[in-house]
Amino acid sequence: MRCRRDPREHPPPPHAWFAKCLTDSVVYVVVMLSIGLLGCGNIGHIIAEYQGNWKVVALYDKVHERACELALVSGGTPYENFEDFINAPFDLVVEAASVKAVRAYAETILLHEKHMVVMSVGALSDPLFRSQMIDIARRQKRKIHIPSGAITGLDNIKVGQIAPITRLLLRTTKNPASLGLPASERTLIFEGKANECIKEFPRNVNVSVALSLAAGREVDVELYVDPAVDRNIHEIIVEGVFGDIYIRVNNLPSPDNPATSYLAALSILSLLTNLEEPLVVGT
Repeated sequence: MRCRRDPREHPPPPHAWFAKCLTDSVVYVVVMLSIGLLGCGNIGHIIAEYQGNWKVVALYDKVHERACELALVSGGTPYENFEDFINAPFDLVVEAASVKAVRAYAETILLHEKHMVVMSVGALSDPLFRSQMIDIARRQKRKIHIPSGAITGLDNIKVGQIAPITRLLLRTTKNPASLGLPASERTLIFEGKANECIKEFPRNVNVSVALSLAAGREVDVELYVDPAVDRNIHEIIVEGVFGDIYIRVNNLPSPDNPATSYLAALSILSLLTNLEEPLVVGT
């Protein structure tokens, strides 16, 4: 089967990418989800290289050369300024940049009637900012999607919004080098609420914020450093009227960037792959 850009005289409507697929006797027109990629680092590369039932058509990074480089892989258009990027015709922005980028651009993205996937979910730890973005998304009839990231089980933890959760604990263990801390043995360096942990360890907020948003309540956090571990370990303990849940995730780093969880990157691919599927598995 051969696919090529639809050559019809009238351009396709915004928020669609058309391909004409030719078989022996039938012509199909396939409408693919069109994506604008905000952030062209390691996760951006994984998204652009995979491109399942979606098409990366626009790219923006504060370092323009990175967007240009990734455009060669994706076939999309790199933009040097954000205004041109956000006015390009596509459905959804995938943010793979930073907490700072979410806070700087999320409002504009939603006001331009784009759906949004937020990888740097730590930006939503601020209740006022989160409330403002939700209000804008509701008015614009847009969606803000949060991938499961470096953990699993968020779908079942969402039952906490319906049935009471009496205990929600995130226990994370990291090699001390990843936090720039000296340690010769396993050491508890933080114990408290997630919002307090965020202030002390701002680079390690995404998992706790995702858990909090899923459960609809605050998360207790224990953060350990252990020189004997070579990967990030997340243990999630949940107790409620429905029973008990225990989840342990040992994260392998991304093959191209040890600072990135490979599971977190794959969770975005899974979300995008299933975004418009007629059969939805899980909550």
